[in-house]
Amino acid sequence: MVRWNSTTLPGFILMGLTDSAETQLVLSVIFLLIYLITVLGNMGMILIIHLDPQLHTPMYIFLTHLSFLDLSYSSVITPKTLQNLLTSTKSISFLGCFTQMFFFIVFVAAECFLLSSMAYDRYVAICSPLHYPVIMSTRLCHALLAGSYVIAFVYCTIITVSMTRLHFCNYNVIQHFFCDTPPILALSCSDTSEVEIIIFICAGSTIVLSLITISGSYVSILFTILKINSTAGKTKAFSTCASHLLGVTIFYSRQVLHLPTLMPDDDPDSPIHDCEDVLDQTQEYDWIKLNRPWLCQMPPSSQMEEAW
Repeated sequence: MVRWNSTTLPGFILMGLTDSAETQLVLSVIFLLIYLITVLGNMGMILIIHLDPQLHTPMYIFLTHLSFLDLSYSSVITPKTLQNLLTSTKSISFLGCFTQMFFFIVFVAAECFLLSSMAYDRYVAICSPLHYPVIMSTRLCHALLAGSYVIAFVYCTIITVSMTRLHFCNYNVIQHFFCDTPPILALSCSDTSEVEIIIFICAGSTIVLSLITISGSYVSILFTILKINSTAGKTKAFSTCASHLLGVTIFYSRQVLHLPTLMPDDDPDSPIHDCEDVLDQTQEYDWIKLNRPWLCQMPPSSQMEEAW
């Protein structure tokens, strides 16, 4: 049996979603349309916020980076997937595969921490509306953004470096449409238990820490809203965070459900998902990706001052 490591492995084969030429054509058209809408929507959001000086506030700065992250991890996967659907070339180099996996994990992890920062922003806007401009300064906003990217980069580097040390045998077919951690681990002929623990700790801590921050922020927000006397004031206060809360709920419900699947299947020949399952998850994922930037738009903190 031939054993390859990161320096000698010729590459991987991405099996994709289906072998049917007709289905591949339909999927390529659907994915291309969704990707174009994603690019135009997120680029439009970024451009509008950049051109309007009144939107240069922490809330909209966070929203700009949320759009950037959505656009980024969509661009990491979609172009290669479209190439595989439209051509017979399904191979991907070792470097290309791990680069795709690296940036996908970085962008998703950074989004987790970014949503936590946005929850804190809503906490300050609702619980301390008069002090919002002082607390949520531009300096703090940039610090939260930098922290989100740095922590995500460190976590992803640890995962990627640990996976590059694995050995792969003569079977190099990835039963997926992009390079994700479970199907790659399933191909390794060396012991992956240590790598699996590292992945679980990094992914689990990312989700748990961000959920704790978000939960703590919204518990405080809830108690603050309940103290408001008028019904109109409570409604206005809740409206400043309801859209963000909906976006967070959709995003993290997907991440929590995906957490148990981070471990590879015992049989590398079995697809991670059949075509229908992958298509269903992709459609739901793309709906979330297209709509979350708009879901997370929130009224300015000045409305909280009126609510009181």
